[in-house]
Order: sequence, then structure tokens, then C-alpha cells
Amino acid sequence: MPSPKEVVAHMMLHDQFSQWLGIEVVEVKEGYSKIKMTVREEMLNGFGIVHGGIAFSLGDSAFAFACNNRNNLSVALDTSINFTKPVHPGDVLTAEAKELHNGRSTGLYHIAIHNQKDHLVAQFKGTCYRTGKALV
Repeated sequence: MPSPKEVVAHMMLHDQFSQWLGIEVVEVKEGYSKIKMTVREEMLNGFGIVHGGIAFSLGDSAFAFACNNRNNLSVALDTSINFTKPVHPGDVLTAEAKELHNGRSTGLYHIAIHNQKDHLVAQFKGTCYRTGKALV
């Protein structure tokens, strides 16, 4: 049975979008992940702030790493995000995913996204469906 770190390393190896975002895995344990990235200029929207999809995508990757790291292929069933502060180019965002419920067929996760000043910029919530198939 692969460890949570091995599962997430396998996921990152094949996750071209997380690679494009520049995500770095900081910490992984069962039902938990902490990742970070630096926001780039090309991530701006038409208002001169970072597109909300960037914070959403970071939260989604943290969610995926947390809910899949037991090597039970899990897919998003429902997600939502609340934006609390704007994000700017050069910001370093950290997403920390914590498991609230680990069921046989579903899991519930809360992901807090902070900037380098430790300001909460977004809160992401995700529910996953567990397929029962091995990922690695």
C-alpha cells in the first residue's frame, strides 16, 4: 500500500495543471494536504486582480490531494468557495485541506487559503465521491 506522500507524488507527476500553477507540496498525511504557489502576472483578470479561478484551482488541488491520498480514487461531487480578500501578482498562497468526514463512499473537506501575510483570502469546501478503485 503506497503512503499518502507517494500517492500525492504520483498525482503531481501526472497533474499538468497543478504543475502549470507552480504548486509545491508542503505537507501530506492521511486526509490532509498543505500546498503553496506564487501568483503570476498572467493570472490577472480584467480588473487588475487575480482571477478567482486561481484561488479556486489551488483549493481544488489541495482538496484532491487530501481526499485521494489513502489511494482510494475520489472525485469531486460538490465544491464551493468564498472569497474574502483580493489576490495580487507576487502573492504566495497556501492552501491547507483538512478532512471533516471520511466516509466509505464520500468525504467532506475544508480548505483555507491564506496569503504570505497570513490573511485568509478564500475558503473552499469540497465533497468527494470515493470510487473504491486504487489510484496508484
